Amino acid sequence: VQLQASGGGSVQAGGSLRLSCAASGRTYAMGWLRQAPGKEREFVAGISRSGGSTYYTDSVKGRFTISRDNAKNTLYLQMNTLQPEDTAVYYCAAAPGIEAPRTKVDFRSWGQGTLVTVSS
Repeated sequence: VQLQASGGGSVQAGGSLRLSCAASGRTYAMGWLRQAPGKEREFVAGISRSGGSTYYTDSVKGRFTISRDNAKNTLYLQMNTLQPEDTAVYYCAAAPGIEAPRTKVDFRSWGQGTLVTVSS
């Protein structure tokens, strides 16, 4: 599977961004990971193959929404009420063989990331 994330940028705290990820190949459960400067990559959100089930890390619940359009082979992450601690490179990733991706170890491949910078 090939993945290409886009939509990152710079916003002020409280702002919003929508990330997109174009995917090719088979349909898998997917998700978003992020890596802040000097920190390990962490799980942000996951979604089942059908899109019927979604999962979030606690720090983004109620602010971020993951969704997918399988007809367009596209994954999304709507990010609202962004905070400086959300600053990171965001990666979309695929989770082959996983029905409910909830941790970073569920993901086997990811594409180039897109940088999100949130200023206070």
